[in-house]
Order: sequence, then C-alpha cells, then structure tokens
Amino acid sequence: MERSRFIEEQIIGLLREQEAGAVVAELCRKHGMSSATFYAWKAKYGGMEVSEARRLRALEEENAKLKRLYADAMLDNAGLKDLLAKKW
Repeated sequence: MERSRFIEEQIIGLLREQEAGAVVAELCRKHGMSSATFYAWKAKYGGMEVSEARRLRALEEENAKLKRLYADAMLDNAGLKDLLAKKW
C-alpha cells in the first residue's frame, strides 16, 4: 500500500478545518488532494482525536503482522500435510 503524504495529525487538522466551515473543494485544492481522498479520510478518521488515530494505525500494523504470521503457519502446515501424505 502506498504511503500517504499526510500524517494522522494533518488529516485530522484538515477534517477540523472543514468542520469549522471551510469548503471541501478549496481545502483539496490548497493541499493538493482529491475530494475522494478527503471523503475517504472523513469516513475513516471523522470524529477521532489524534491519539485515537495513532492507536488505530498501531492496531492496523499489528493486524497485518498477525495475518502474515498466520499465512506462514498455514503454508508450513500444508507443506507438512503434503509430506506426510507422500510418505504414507
């Protein structure tokens, strides 16, 4: 996944600007992003504080690591089953 140019603090700051009354099109033009990106961020980070956003990122990273570990374990398991099937 491509790394964003914006960090959580900046994203939440942009969302707060919009909540304060800024127009979405002007915000997007000013910061060089699409309105689709803005609304995706609003869906993901809307109503969050910076600490909550950091915690979300940490949990997503941990989840990705656990998924990789699980996939590796399943590959090892499948390999062992194939080996046992050939031996018997």
